[in-house]
Amino acid sequence: MPLAVLDPSPAAGEPEPPTAERDDRPVGETSRRRALSGHAVLLVLAVFAVFPIYWMYSTSVRRASDVLDGSWLPWPLSAQSYEYVLKVLPIVKMLGNTFLVAASTSVLQLVVALLAAYAFVAWAFPGRQLLYLLLVGAWLVPFQVTMIPNYVYLSQFGLLNVLAGVVVPTVCSTMAIMLLRQHLQAFPRELLDAARMDGRSSWLTLWTVVVPNLRPALASLAILLFISAWNDYFWPALVLHRSDSVLQIGIRGFLSAEGNNWGAVMAASGIACLPIFALYLFLQRQVMDAFVRSGMR
Repeated sequence: MPLAVLDPSPAAGEPEPPTAERDDRPVGETSRRRALSGHAVLLVLAVFAVFPIYWMYSTSVRRASDVLDGSWLPWPLSAQSYEYVLKVLPIVKMLGNTFLVAASTSVLQLVVALLAAYAFVAWAFPGRQLLYLLLVGAWLVPFQVTMIPNYVYLSQFGLLNVLAGVVVPTVCSTMAIMLLRQHLQAFPRELLDAARMDGRSSWLTLWTVVVPNLRPALASLAILLFISAWNDYFWPALVLHRSDSVLQIGIRGFLSAEGNNWGAVMAASGIACLPIFALYLFLQRQVMDAFVRSGMR
């Protein structure tokens, strides 16, 4: 019996089924358009990110009478705000104090984080996981909860209104410990075992085996910690009361109930940003790697 041949064409009066439209555009053209769209979005985001910096410096070079005029371009240019800031504030001393606080904080945080992360990974001791969970839990507690006890302790030890009072309570960075712990967990155990078989102590193994292999991660973390300490405002403002201590406190002096000197604020802020810009200029690859590593971990 011969088989009937089915006719795929629709019957008379029935609508034709929809067919997918074929994109006849070349693959390269589609990819190029997607790339241009992505670049356009990144360009818009970059403008939003850079605009506050532009507005800060453009305001700092306006005349005192033109600070609040709202024009996009500062004209005529004036250095009145910078002259006033350099006259009122000991900028060189404050830059040195701020650098000392940021460098001391970042170095101590890095050393403490390295020792703690190495202990969590290399040593097996009772309650290790519980201790790590407690550390992470303490990290989740807002700083506003612990600032009063820290302030009381600093007062009892006579560390108020001194630079050491800004550094000491911040030497333990839970974020740094967590990041280094992740790096050390990926560290080859064979190297640690070989060092122990050679008779090296844990302390010697840390500094002769672990640290040389973690230099990129340590450098990236040090940059992040330095930038964070440089930009910190709340804790130095709480501990330090002298207007010539660090840049953050000096900038605050231009804001008062009688009125705000926005030109001086922007000029002092622009000066405070210069070291970070210089750090990024000379260590651009390391800075980018630091943010990538922190995001991946």
